[in-house]
Amino acid sequence: MKNRFANQLKAGDTVNDVFVLAEKVRGVKRDGEAYLNLTIADKTGRIKGVAWDNADDLSAICAAGDFVRIQGSVSEYRGNPQVVVKRIEKVSAGIDPADFLPATARNTEQMFERLRSITQTIRTASLRLLIERFWADDGFVSAFKKAPAAKMMHHAYIGGLLEHTLSLVLLAERVADHYEGIDRDLLLAGCVLHDIGKIREFSFETRIDYSDEGRLVNHIVIGIGMIEEKMAEVANFPPKTALMLKHLVVSHHGCREFGSPEPPKTLEAVLLNYLDEIDSKINGIRDFMRSQDPDADWTGFYAPLERFFYKAAPDGADTPQE
Repeated sequence: MKNRFANQLKAGDTVNDVFVLAEKVRGVKRDGEAYLNLTIADKTGRIKGVAWDNADDLSAICAAGDFVRIQGSVSEYRGNPQVVVKRIEKVSAGIDPADFLPATARNTEQMFERLRSITQTIRTASLRLLIERFWADDGFVSAFKKAPAAKMMHHAYIGGLLEHTLSLVLLAERVADHYEGIDRDLLLAGCVLHDIGKIREFSFETRIDYSDEGRLVNHIVIGIGMIEEKMAEVANFPPKTALMLKHLVVSHHGCREFGSPEPPKTLEAVLLNYLDEIDSKINGIRDFMRSQDPDADWTGFYAPLERFFYKAAPDGADTPQE
Protein backbone atom coordinates (compact mmCIF):
# COMPACT_ATOMS: atom_id res chain seq x y z
CA MET A 1 0.00 0.00 0.00
CA LYS A 2 1.26 3.45 -0.90
CA ASN A 3 1.78 6.01 1.83
CA ARG A 4 2.69 9.10 -0.19
CA PHE A 5 2.14 10.08 -3.79
CA ALA A 6 4.43 11.81 -6.27
CA ASN A 7 2.63 15.13 -6.09
CA GLN A 8 3.17 15.26 -2.31
CA LEU A 9 6.95 15.03 -2.43
CA LYS A 10 8.97 18.17 -1.79
CA ALA A 11 12.58 19.08 -1.12
CA GLY A 12 13.76 17.84 2.27
CA ASP A 13 11.45 14.80 2.39
CA THR A 14 12.64 11.23 2.78
CA VAL A 15 11.16 8.61 0.46
CA ASN A 16 10.32 4.99 1.18
CA ASP A 17 7.43 4.08 -1.10
CA VAL A 18 6.28 2.17 -4.16
CA PHE A 19 6.11 3.74 -7.62
CA VAL A 20 6.08 2.65 -11.24
CA LEU A 21 9.49 2.97 -12.85
CA ALA A 22 8.40 4.95 -15.91
CA GLU A 23 11.84 5.56 -17.41
CA LYS A 24 15.41 4.49 -16.76
CA VAL A 25 18.42 5.92 -18.61
CA ARG A 26 22.07 5.13 -17.87
CA GLY A 27 24.53 8.00 -17.96
CA VAL A 28 28.24 8.44 -17.31
CA LYS A 29 29.74 10.98 -14.91
CA ARG A 30 32.88 12.96 -15.66
CA ASP A 31 34.95 10.47 -13.66
CA GLY A 32 33.72 7.64 -15.87
CA GLU A 33 31.38 6.14 -13.28
CA ALA A 34 27.81 5.30 -14.27
CA TYR A 35 24.68 6.93 -12.88
CA LEU A 36 20.96 6.50 -13.55
CA ASN A 37 18.38 9.07 -14.57
CA LEU A 38 14.98 7.80 -13.49
CA THR A 39 11.37 8.84 -13.79
CA ILE A 40 9.03 7.39 -11.19
CA ALA A 41 5.28 7.74 -11.36
CA ASP A 42 1.93 7.09 -9.79
CA LYS A 43 -1.61 8.25 -10.47
CA THR A 44 -0.79 11.81 -9.36
CA GLY A 45 2.05 12.38 -11.79
CA ARG A 46 5.75 11.87 -12.44
CA ILE A 47 8.88 12.94 -10.61
CA LYS A 48 12.50 12.77 -11.74
CA GLY A 49 15.07 10.77 -9.84
CA VAL A 50 18.80 10.16 -9.98
CA ALA A 51 20.96 7.36 -8.59
CA TRP A 52 24.57 8.52 -8.35
CA ASP A 53 26.06 5.38 -6.80
CA ASN A 54 25.91 1.65 -7.64
CA ALA A 55 24.10 2.50 -10.87
CA ASP A 56 24.71 -0.75 -12.70
CA ASP A 57 23.71 -2.87 -9.70
CA LEU A 58 20.52 -0.86 -9.22
CA SER A 59 19.75 -0.96 -12.94
CA ALA A 60 19.96 -4.77 -13.00
CA ILE A 61 17.23 -5.03 -10.37
CA CYS A 62 14.38 -3.66 -12.43
CA ALA A 63 13.18 -2.51 -15.84
CA ALA A 64 10.96 0.32 -17.01
CA GLY A 65 7.36 -0.61 -16.28
CA ASP A 66 8.14 -2.47 -13.04
CA PHE A 67 6.68 -1.58 -9.68
CA VAL A 68 9.56 -0.59 -7.43
CA ARG A 69 10.11 0.52 -3.86
CA ILE A 70 12.26 3.62 -3.88
CA GLN A 71 14.29 4.69 -0.87
CA GLY A 72 16.08 8.02 -0.84
CA SER A 73 15.59 11.71 -0.26
CA VAL A 74 14.07 14.62 -2.15
CA SER A 75 16.23 17.53 -3.30
CA GLU A 76 15.52 20.35 -5.73
CA TYR A 77 16.88 20.54 -9.26
CA ARG A 78 16.12 23.45 -11.57
CA GLY A 79 13.15 24.44 -9.46
CA ASN A 80 11.56 20.99 -9.37
CA PRO A 81 11.71 18.18 -6.79
CA GLN A 82 14.11 15.34 -7.59
CA VAL A 83 14.52 12.07 -5.73
CA VAL A 84 18.09 11.11 -4.91
CA VAL A 85 17.77 7.33 -4.96
CA LYS A 86 19.78 5.19 -2.57
CA ARG A 87 17.99 1.87 -2.95
CA ILE A 88 15.61 0.23 -5.44
CA GLU A 89 13.64 -2.94 -4.80
CA LYS A 90 11.32 -4.62 -7.28
CA VAL A 91 7.83 -5.20 -5.86
CA SER A 92 5.29 -7.74 -7.08
CA ALA A 93 2.80 -8.17 -4.22
CA GLY A 94 0.32 -5.88 -2.52
CA ILE A 95 -0.09 -3.63 -5.54
CA ASP A 96 -3.31 -1.74 -6.22
CA PRO A 97 -3.13 -0.70 -9.90
CA ALA A 98 -5.51 2.18 -9.20
CA ASP A 99 -2.70 3.86 -7.21
CA PHE A 100 -0.42 4.06 -10.21
CA LEU A 101 -2.37 4.87 -13.36
CA PRO A 102 -4.12 8.24 -13.58
CA ALA A 103 -7.71 7.88 -14.76
CA THR A 104 -10.52 10.09 -15.94
CA ALA A 105 -12.77 11.41 -13.20
CA ARG A 106 -15.78 10.81 -15.45
CA ASN A 107 -17.87 7.67 -15.76
CA THR A 108 -16.58 5.79 -18.81
CA GLU A 109 -19.80 3.83 -19.33
CA GLN A 110 -21.89 7.00 -19.37
CA MET A 111 -19.43 8.71 -21.73
CA PHE A 112 -19.47 5.76 -24.11
CA GLU A 113 -23.26 5.50 -24.14
CA ARG A 114 -23.53 9.22 -24.89
CA LEU A 115 -21.01 8.90 -27.71
CA ARG A 116 -22.82 5.89 -29.17
CA SER A 117 -26.19 7.63 -29.01
CA ILE A 118 -24.81 10.59 -30.97
CA THR A 119 -23.33 8.34 -33.66
CA GLN A 120 -26.76 6.75 -34.11
CA THR A 121 -27.99 10.12 -35.41
CA ILE A 122 -25.61 9.96 -38.40
CA ARG A 123 -27.90 9.79 -41.44
CA THR A 124 -25.30 8.71 -44.01
CA ALA A 125 -25.82 4.96 -43.93
CA SER A 126 -22.28 3.94 -44.90
CA LEU A 127 -20.71 6.07 -42.15
CA ARG A 128 -23.21 4.96 -39.51
CA LEU A 129 -22.73 1.30 -40.39
CA LEU A 130 -18.95 1.71 -40.32
CA ILE A 131 -18.99 3.11 -36.79
CA GLU A 132 -21.46 0.44 -35.71
CA ARG A 133 -18.93 -2.18 -36.84
CA PHE A 134 -16.47 -0.69 -34.35
CA TRP A 135 -19.08 -0.61 -31.56
CA ALA A 136 -19.89 -4.27 -32.26
CA ASP A 137 -16.23 -5.22 -31.73
CA ASP A 138 -15.98 -5.99 -28.00
CA GLY A 139 -12.18 -6.02 -28.01
CA PHE A 140 -12.05 -2.61 -29.64
CA VAL A 141 -14.65 -1.11 -27.30
CA SER A 142 -12.86 -2.42 -24.21
CA ALA A 143 -9.55 -0.89 -25.31
CA PHE A 144 -11.22 2.32 -26.50
CA LYS A 145 -12.76 2.89 -23.06
CA LYS A 146 -9.41 2.45 -21.32
CA ALA A 147 -6.84 4.00 -23.66
CA PRO A 148 -5.17 7.35 -22.96
CA ALA A 149 -5.12 10.02 -25.64
CA ALA A 150 -1.44 10.82 -25.06
CA LYS A 151 1.57 9.89 -22.97
CA MET A 152 1.93 13.32 -21.34
CA MET A 153 0.47 16.25 -23.29
CA HIS A 154 -3.32 15.97 -22.95
CA HIS A 155 -5.89 13.46 -21.71
CA ALA A 156 -2.89 11.39 -20.59
CA TYR A 157 -4.83 9.04 -18.37
CA ILE A 158 -6.97 5.92 -18.51
CA GLY A 159 -10.20 6.81 -20.29
CA GLY A 160 -8.58 9.89 -21.82
CA LEU A 161 -9.15 8.81 -25.43
CA LEU A 162 -12.87 8.29 -24.86
CA GLU A 163 -13.16 11.59 -22.99
CA HIS A 164 -11.30 13.46 -25.76
CA THR A 165 -13.35 11.81 -28.51
CA LEU A 166 -16.67 12.62 -26.86
CA SER A 167 -15.56 16.21 -26.29
CA LEU A 168 -14.68 16.58 -29.98
CA VAL A 169 -18.00 15.14 -31.08
CA LEU A 170 -19.89 17.55 -28.82
CA LEU A 171 -17.86 20.48 -30.17
CA ALA A 172 -18.46 19.33 -33.74
CA GLU A 173 -22.20 19.18 -33.18
CA ARG A 174 -22.17 22.83 -32.11
CA VAL A 175 -20.00 23.98 -35.00
CA ALA A 176 -21.34 21.89 -37.90
CA ASP A 177 -24.56 23.86 -38.30
CA HIS A 178 -22.87 27.23 -37.84
CA TYR A 179 -21.07 27.18 -41.19
CA GLU A 180 -22.66 26.60 -44.55
CA GLY A 181 -21.51 23.62 -46.59
CA ILE A 182 -20.31 21.37 -43.74
CA ASP A 183 -21.09 17.67 -44.02
CA ARG A 184 -22.12 16.99 -40.41
CA ASP A 185 -22.06 13.22 -40.78
CA LEU A 186 -18.56 13.17 -42.24
CA LEU A 187 -17.25 15.54 -39.57
CA LEU A 188 -18.78 13.48 -36.74
CA ALA A 189 -17.37 10.25 -38.18
CA GLY A 190 -13.93 11.87 -38.44
CA CYS A 191 -14.11 13.02 -34.82
CA VAL A 192 -15.03 9.53 -33.64
CA LEU A 193 -12.34 7.75 -35.65
CA HIS A 194 -9.46 10.25 -35.85
CA ASP A 195 -7.48 8.80 -32.90
CA ILE A 196 -8.60 5.17 -32.75
CA GLY A 197 -5.06 4.01 -33.58
CA LYS A 198 -4.06 5.10 -30.09
CA ILE A 199 -5.54 1.95 -28.60
CA ARG A 200 -2.49 0.25 -30.12
CA GLU A 201 -0.04 3.16 -30.15
CA PHE A 202 0.11 3.12 -26.34
CA SER A 203 0.61 0.45 -23.72
CA PHE A 204 -1.18 1.21 -20.48
CA GLU A 205 -1.01 -1.79 -18.18
CA THR A 206 1.24 -0.35 -15.43
CA ARG A 207 2.32 2.95 -17.03
CA ILE A 208 1.41 4.96 -20.08
CA ASP A 209 4.08 4.62 -22.74
CA TYR A 210 4.43 3.97 -26.45
CA SER A 211 4.12 0.42 -27.69
CA ASP A 212 6.62 -0.93 -30.19
CA GLU A 213 3.95 -0.61 -32.88
CA GLY A 214 3.26 2.95 -31.81
CA ARG A 215 6.90 3.97 -32.01
CA LEU A 216 7.46 2.26 -35.34
CA VAL A 217 4.22 3.03 -37.16
CA ASN A 218 2.25 5.89 -35.46
CA HIS A 219 -1.44 6.06 -34.53
CA ILE A 220 -2.48 7.72 -37.80
CA VAL A 221 -1.18 4.82 -39.89
CA ILE A 222 -2.57 2.29 -37.42
CA GLY A 223 -5.96 4.01 -37.47
CA ILE A 224 -6.17 4.07 -41.26
CA GLY A 225 -5.53 0.31 -41.28
CA MET A 226 -8.26 -0.27 -38.69
CA ILE A 227 -10.73 1.83 -40.67
CA GLU A 228 -9.98 -0.01 -43.91
CA GLU A 229 -10.55 -3.35 -42.17
CA LYS A 230 -14.00 -2.26 -40.95
CA MET A 231 -14.88 -0.66 -44.29
CA ALA A 232 -14.36 -4.06 -45.90
CA GLU A 233 -17.18 -5.37 -43.68
CA VAL A 234 -19.65 -2.79 -45.01
CA ALA A 235 -21.05 -3.81 -48.39
CA ASN A 236 -20.42 -1.36 -51.23
CA PHE A 237 -18.84 1.33 -49.08
CA PRO A 238 -18.73 4.45 -51.29
CA PRO A 239 -15.16 5.06 -52.53
CA LYS A 240 -15.36 8.87 -52.37
CA THR A 241 -16.74 8.81 -48.83
CA ALA A 242 -13.96 6.41 -47.85
CA LEU A 243 -11.34 8.73 -49.33
CA MET A 244 -12.70 11.83 -47.60
CA LEU A 245 -13.00 10.09 -44.23
CA LYS A 246 -9.43 8.79 -44.44
CA HIS A 247 -8.28 12.31 -45.31
CA LEU A 248 -9.83 13.55 -42.05
CA VAL A 249 -7.76 11.05 -40.09
CA VAL A 250 -4.57 11.64 -42.08
CA SER A 251 -4.73 15.44 -41.79
CA HIS A 252 -6.03 16.00 -38.25
CA HIS A 253 -2.63 17.10 -36.88
CA GLY A 254 -2.70 20.00 -39.32
CA CYS A 255 0.68 19.83 -41.03
CA ARG A 256 3.59 17.54 -41.78
CA GLU A 257 5.67 19.16 -39.04
CA PHE A 258 3.21 17.83 -36.45
CA GLY A 259 2.86 14.38 -37.95
CA SER A 260 0.15 14.61 -40.60
CA PRO A 261 1.19 13.26 -44.00
CA GLU A 262 -1.09 15.87 -45.62
CA PRO A 263 -2.55 19.16 -44.37
CA PRO A 264 -6.36 19.56 -44.19
CA LYS A 265 -7.85 20.05 -47.67
CA THR A 266 -11.59 19.97 -46.98
CA LEU A 267 -13.76 22.15 -44.76
CA GLU A 268 -14.46 19.19 -42.48
CA ALA A 269 -10.74 18.43 -42.18
CA VAL A 270 -9.93 22.04 -41.26
CA LEU A 271 -12.64 22.02 -38.59
CA LEU A 272 -11.45 18.69 -37.16
CA ASN A 273 -7.87 19.95 -36.95
CA TYR A 274 -8.83 23.12 -35.06
CA LEU A 275 -11.35 21.41 -32.78
CA ASP A 276 -8.73 18.78 -31.93
CA GLU A 277 -6.23 21.55 -31.22
CA ILE A 278 -8.68 23.40 -28.97
CA ASP A 279 -9.66 20.36 -26.95
CA SER A 280 -6.14 19.03 -26.49
CA LYS A 281 -4.64 22.38 -25.51
CA ILE A 282 -7.39 23.37 -23.08
CA ASN A 283 -7.25 19.98 -21.38
CA GLY A 284 -3.46 20.11 -21.07
CA ILE A 285 -3.45 23.66 -19.69
CA ARG A 286 -6.31 22.95 -17.29
CA ASP A 287 -4.61 19.85 -15.87
CA PHE A 288 -1.39 21.83 -15.46
CA MET A 289 -3.24 24.59 -13.61
CA ARG A 290 -4.76 22.04 -11.24
CA SER A 291 -1.28 20.80 -10.35
CA GLN A 292 -0.11 24.27 -9.32
CA ASP A 293 -0.26 26.18 -6.03
CA PRO A 294 -3.98 26.95 -5.56
CA ASP A 295 -3.19 30.20 -3.74
CA ALA A 296 -0.90 31.63 -6.43
CA ASP A 297 -2.17 33.92 -9.18
CA TRP A 298 0.37 32.57 -11.68
CA THR A 299 1.32 29.03 -12.60
CA GLY A 300 4.86 27.86 -13.01
CA PHE A 301 6.38 27.70 -16.50
CA TYR A 302 4.35 25.51 -18.85
CA ALA A 303 6.97 24.05 -21.16
CA PRO A 304 4.69 22.77 -23.98
CA LEU A 305 3.52 26.31 -24.74
CA GLU A 306 6.56 28.11 -23.31
CA ARG A 307 4.69 30.50 -21.02
CA PHE A 308 3.25 31.09 -17.58
CA PHE A 309 -0.54 31.19 -17.12
CA TYR A 310 -2.51 33.68 -15.07
CA LYS A 311 -5.22 31.86 -13.14
CA ALA A 312 -6.63 34.45 -10.77
CA ALA A 313 -10.38 34.91 -11.01
CA PRO A 314 -11.64 38.18 -12.54
CA ASP A 315 -13.37 40.77 -10.41
CA GLY A 316 -16.94 39.99 -9.46
CA ALA A 317 -19.96 41.83 -10.77
CA ASP A 318 -19.51 45.57 -10.51
CA THR A 319 -21.66 48.62 -11.09
CA PRO A 320 -20.50 50.98 -13.84
CA GLN A 321 -20.00 54.54 -12.70
CA GLU A 322 -22.21 57.17 -14.29
